[in-house]
Amino acid sequence: MASLKQLKTQFLEYVEIEKGRSLNTVRNYDYYLSRFLNFTKNDNPGNINDAMVREFRLWLNRQSTGNNSKETLSKKTQNYYLIALRAFLKYLARQEIKTLSPERIELAKVSERSLDLITHVELERLLGSPKGNDLKDLRDKAILELLFSTGLRVSELCSLGRDMDLRSDELSIRGKGGKVRVVFLSPKSKEAVKKYLSARKDMGDALFVQVENKISKKTEFKTLTRRSIERIVKQHATKAGISKKVTPHVMRHMFATDLLGNGADLRSVQAILGHANIGTTQIYTHVTDKHLKEVHKQFHNKQS
Repeated sequence: MASLKQLKTQFLEYVEIEKGRSLNTVRNYDYYLSRFLNFTKNDNPGNINDAMVREFRLWLNRQSTGNNSKETLSKKTQNYYLIALRAFLKYLARQEIKTLSPERIELAKVSERSLDLITHVELERLLGSPKGNDLKDLRDKAILELLFSTGLRVSELCSLGRDMDLRSDELSIRGKGGKVRVVFLSPKSKEAVKKYLSARKDMGDALFVQVENKISKKTEFKTLTRRSIERIVKQHATKAGISKKVTPHVMRHMFATDLLGNGADLRSVQAILGHANIGTTQIYTHVTDKHLKEVHKQFHNKQS
């Protein structure tokens, strides 16, 4: 029988090829499972049991976040390890290899997720921050308008090519798990992208590229990374006088709450955001339910 290390390799190949998961997901699974195997020092799938998993969970719960920090791993991070282990056990079960049932793995309870949001006034200041007509400001304006218009993840934004069809109001995007969905472009975002592209002199294929301070003689500019996009958003948030932490994901939150707050139904917002589970989309409802606010105003503490 194959060892656990060999089975782990086969599982990772299965996740990449048959399941079509991204290389980043495969690397994460490899990291989480390798830590489990290194901790248990076990190479026999038949030896995995409840006690072994419990000892691993205790060990995880006491691990530092690093950099001499006294903080331990969050429950959410610990769950990433358990999700990877559960997926691995499901794979072993499909291969009819005797091991612990994946149903025995229970995730840790986590506190309700809180949203990082900015006000609509702050959002308008952020979108209006790139005011110039130079290539950098035109690019940054297009980035901000696209993020708010589409609700794209930063990785999805980075994947866009300059050949996108601006004659259409919609755009097909390949998101998590290789799933394709449609997002929609506002007139402001289309105009911002058009102005930016008309100012581009390079021949690069990527939509968003690095901008040199001086005119470059290169035929291709380097594609912006997710870190670069995050820095751009942060710089304009600071410039707009916003003291809160603002990231591309905050823009995605604002996009979702804007739709729901204006009456969009939850299923439609789920589809536009590309959420596999509607429970993920439901985190936005408690900050957008104007009806409940009106009920509270109308009926709470009424004076006779």
